[in-house]
Amino acid sequence: MLGLAFAMAGPTQGAAAGGGMMAQFQGLIPLVFMFAIFYFLLIRPQQKKAKEHRALLDALKKGDQIVTAGGMHGKVTALDDQVVTLEIAPGVNVRINKGYIASVKQD
Repeated sequence: MLGLAFAMAGPTQGAAAGGGMMAQFQGLIPLVFMFAIFYFLLIRPQQKKAKEHRALLDALKKGDQIVTAGGMHGKVTALDDQVVTLEIAPGVNVRINKGYIASVKQD
């Protein structure tokens, strides 16, 4: 039945129908290209940064001087799975979530 429809459409309309399939693939190429740009400029660097932050948190040890995401500086006095105790002044200890540690200061 489909062959009959193409035969009835004539030579110019049949060619246009075949070209429509090619036009769909050509419309898909820019979409794939845009996804590749987003992956290499946004997604991949963000994953790399998250991996580095996880490594920083795993290497954290008692006595390290750190800076929190809020800008608080302190010395690690105790570690737990999710909580870190910081000494921010002599005798003043605060507890923060481990994920809020931004960096380890190098002395």
